[in-house]
Amino acid sequence: MSNNFDKAFSPATLGKMPLKNRILKAATYEGKTPDGVPGELLLNFHKEVVEGGTAMTTIGYCTTESDGRINDQMMWMHEGIRDRLVHMNSELKKAAPDVKISGQMTHCGNFSKNRKMQRLKRPLGPSRQFNMLGAPSGLPFAGAMTVADIDYMVQTYHDAALLMKETGFDAVEIHFSHGYGISQFISPKTNRRSDEYGGSLANRMRLPLRVLEAVRKAVGEDFPILGKMGLTDGIKDGLQIDEAIEVAAMLDAGGIDALICSGGTSSFNPMVYFRGETLDKGLIEVETNPIMKLGLKLIGPKMFRYYPYEELYFLEDAKRVRDRVNCQMIYIGGCTDVASIEKVMAEGFDFIQMGRPLIKDPAFVKHAMADRNYKNGCIHCNRCASLIEAPGGVYCPLNLEEQAPEARSSL
Repeated sequence: MSNNFDKAFSPATLGKMPLKNRILKAATYEGKTPDGVPGELLLNFHKEVVEGGTAMTTIGYCTTESDGRINDQMMWMHEGIRDRLVHMNSELKKAAPDVKISGQMTHCGNFSKNRKMQRLKRPLGPSRQFNMLGAPSGLPFAGAMTVADIDYMVQTYHDAALLMKETGFDAVEIHFSHGYGISQFISPKTNRRSDEYGGSLANRMRLPLRVLEAVRKAVGEDFPILGKMGLTDGIKDGLQIDEAIEVAAMLDAGGIDALICSGGTSSFNPMVYFRGETLDKGLIEVETNPIMKLGLKLIGPKMFRYYPYEELYFLEDAKRVRDRVNCQMIYIGGCTDVASIEKVMAEGFDFIQMGRPLIKDPAFVKHAMADRNYKNGCIHCNRCASLIEAPGGVYCPLNLEEQAPEARSSL
């Protein structure tokens, strides 16, 4: 048994927080918060993960305000769900007393189809633009934030972080990537402002660094703050790797505890971070809006480009970030077998986040620790991801197909 294998499954410390091993559940929006409420669906999903040996699970897409949701079924951080958050986190820790829980802090910015906005009349981002996602829902245009809007957004991150710490989260992960609100300010593709929040990278990073500072003020120095950042937007005129490395350096200097290096954007090129089979066919199957369904048929093949799956597809660029920063590094992207885990550890990364492998097998950690030849079984078909708005949310269709017919009929 190699030293790198032992390293992956041995205790470690993230910031000042002890973890029982180095395998973490990545933040994935699972579509399990009907009406925006964290209930049994979300709890049961993450309970399987924590019972399976993962050191820390991440509750994905904890939106900082109601108008920061992509759709009206997403959860947002507010006093009305305080008791439910406390219940969820306490139940997860009962299921696995040594587990830690992180919450991913996100805001959609101008990428939204949420018709139940409370404060705004339409989505806002750094600059005015066509809102392709919202067009079929009657929200075809997104406006540009004023400085007052930016100040308000920063405050929502502070307030959400405070609530999350008070309700039992052990860490927070700020989403700086994938074309959502903060990412829209970082990217030169979507940020066309001419004030102090646009233009140079220093200006485009002004909002992200203000958010990081506000979250730190809310949670204190000893509470871990992770950041998911983009290595590339995967589009012309978007963020590219050389500038992304400088983004990482700025977040490091700003006091981030650990960085997670992903890539792509949900709004322009999501397959950069998925790889493997494209999502459009699955999304068309579950889509209920006829205009959206038609739109997916027309533009799906162009938006969901095919990138062949390969193990560790972000590794080389993530290593460039690793060499530039002093904070801890969390690898994400195509790590589904023990050999890949060992390679990531050998390359000096501190932790590994997994998404789809833990959807396929929530007990990945227990199984890998018991059998070094363990095979996860995820075939990167991405059918799970296409189910985020299906009734009941995300699950692995392969697992359902592998069950006996009588088991399937009972679901």
